[in-house]
Amino acid sequence: MKKSLYLLLLLLIPLACVENTNKTDEKTEIANRAWWKEGVIYQIYPRSFKDSDGDGVGDLRGVIDKLDYIESLGVKMVWMNPFFESPMVDNGYDVSDYRAILPAFGSMEDFDELLAGLHQRGIKFVLDVVVNHSSDQHEWFKQSRSSRDNPYRDYYHWWPAEKGDPPYRYSLFDAEGNAWKYDSITDAYYLHYFAAEQPDLNWENPKVREEVYDIMKFWADKGVDGFRLDAFQFVSKDTTFPAWPKGYEKDFIKYVGMGPHLHSYLQEMNREVFSKYDVFSVSEGAGSTFEDAHLLVDADRNELDMAYHFETVDLVNSLEGYKLKELKEVFSRWDSAFAEKGWISIFLSNHDVSRIVSRFGNDTPEYRSPSAKLLTTFLLSMRGTPYTYYGDELGMTNIDFQSIEQYQDIAAINGYQKALSEGADMELHMQALNFLSRDNGRTPMQWDSTEHAGFSTATPWLPVNENYTEINVAAQDSDPNSVLNHFRAMTALRNNNQVLIYGDYEMLAPEHEQIYAYTRTLGEDQMLVLLNFSESTARMVLADGWRSAREVINNYTTLENDGTTVSLKPWQAVIMQP
Repeated sequence: MKKSLYLLLLLLIPLACVENTNKTDEKTEIANRAWWKEGVIYQIYPRSFKDSDGDGVGDLRGVIDKLDYIESLGVKMVWMNPFFESPMVDNGYDVSDYRAILPAFGSMEDFDELLAGLHQRGIKFVLDVVVNHSSDQHEWFKQSRSSRDNPYRDYYHWWPAEKGDPPYRYSLFDAEGNAWKYDSITDAYYLHYFAAEQPDLNWENPKVREEVYDIMKFWADKGVDGFRLDAFQFVSKDTTFPAWPKGYEKDFIKYVGMGPHLHSYLQEMNREVFSKYDVFSVSEGAGSTFEDAHLLVDADRNELDMAYHFETVDLVNSLEGYKLKELKEVFSRWDSAFAEKGWISIFLSNHDVSRIVSRFGNDTPEYRSPSAKLLTTFLLSMRGTPYTYYGDELGMTNIDFQSIEQYQDIAAINGYQKALSEGADMELHMQALNFLSRDNGRTPMQWDSTEHAGFSTATPWLPVNENYTEINVAAQDSDPNSVLNHFRAMTALRNNNQVLIYGDYEMLAPEHEQIYAYTRTLGEDQMLVLLNFSESTARMVLADGWRSAREVINNYTTLENDGTTVSLKPWQAVIMQP
């Protein structure tokens, strides 16, 4: 989008959304400020964002072509899923060369241009680092499996067959659920917590850690601004591999996450990499307790900067959906735990879950737009660093796959085979897969109403959602009431008001069955957030101090407010200021 058009659109958004309404910025000293706390992160799945060369696969040049669009969103950071050399068994999370770009994505020159273009626009870049495991096509693993006395043997976890069957370990992506894979070359088993093509690296070996730090320095020297560590809570293992007790599956993370040396590894990584550059760090997963999370991210620990836990997205892991009471409780509990120390991520979507509006909102034609706007209002008004996933700024929805042959995700394909072998109710399994599959969140970005949604001139690697003619950037770009422009209004409001970043959070009316209400307070500055998470009108009595408050955000054009009681329409989201 042209910058002139963007500026014109801002004129259509209420002025309070773009001006600094903060009363206390100059008067209130904010402790421990950091750039990575203050910006919104935009996650790009490169395979699905924009195809520049007509092969049906998104690439780096496609992202370069859309840099002005990304800038128009008001985001300050971009996290991109892996684009390294890879056999693409798990869409790039099986890396065969950490210093090379997969040709399908482009070249290192393309990456350098992309990074420079982001920096010119004041946007930071976050690199996805996949080092719990590598690809089985990585040279390290090829060497490791070649003989028991190879120098790279201890780069991975091996169990000699003469010792008998290795103690059972669960694999997230294996069709049989077994994380040990027999390899006849050396008559031994290797460990893989994910797919068999993703053998786990042996972090007990200091040479492995040195290799990883050198890789991270390579990218930091190029100018990347942050690192997201994939599946990192799994890297430390008890290499005696003790037997797990019965019932382990009820608390799987307790047995595979937060291993005995994880903190020493992170402190070493901090000394070797993070402390030497102006970068921020976040790891996928935060353990299973608040204590775990604080040990990972509290500043005096010298480990990571930001906690990224899964309790919020895990609220919807079945066809039953979620209850608003649960959503309130989880978000409020995490905010309270990090109110004084540490920092958290705020998100409800990413590449590992289905679309946010289909899971947490209502994706019917009547309510898709207001509920998508409400979810944006919610995420960008909470304390913590908000993450938004490409397409969520449009209200993109789940796709409707009916047969297993339509799925591309290895987790879906192998999970189907596992369910089949265990005699599961396959009709119910397919219903759950249709709703929860990761492929829902990986369909191509919907740019316009032309063939393939303007994503590519060729047939895309994953089908475009059929609703692309209605839900696309071109249709929403110039519409001041669109989901897209509501997202821009929210980023503008957040970027210009420190209260939405650092302000205290207090939940109101915790027992209200429809409305999630809370205040954000920083010094003299305060905002009230009212969110109706339902398909019917909801009412709430305003406290005295809010009865003459003005609206600064509203996802509808009107608000029913008689000075005492506010009536919110279905999925209405309002932010008010005294």
